[in-house]
Amino acid sequence: MKNLFIFGMILCLFSACLEKNDPKKLTNTKWELTELPGLTLPPSSKATLIFGDSLKVSGKSFCNSYGGKIEVKEQKISLKDIFSTRMFCQETDAAERAYMQAINQVTGAKITDSELQLLNGDKKLLVFKKFDQ
Repeated sequence: MKNLFIFGMILCLFSACLEKNDPKKLTNTKWELTELPGLTLPPSSKATLIFGDSLKVSGKSFCNSYGGKIEVKEQKISLKDIFSTRMFCQETDAAERAYMQAINQVTGAKITDSELQLLNGDKKLLVFKKFDQ
């Protein structure tokens, strides 16, 4: 029984370590949006999220370019000081507005080798796949 308890404690500790967000995992990575829950993505354009060094972010929100910075506090990730160009693209307007609204609501993230989920609490806002270019 004692061994089972110790095994359970080790398993819990290991699980907790996996949930912690390490901003170093994001440094110099590129992501392409694959899912914006509740919306069909436009086939003619892509949204991207690029994490540079020193916690800076940039990307394309279908039509416009944007940038800002990432903030990590108490293992929570958020995007701050987001700015964007303001071109109007009719065919991607709804997706553009939904994407930028979601980006500004991010309070956390789940990261695997090839997938990044941006969250607000437990709610999935955006899902990205990793790409190289």
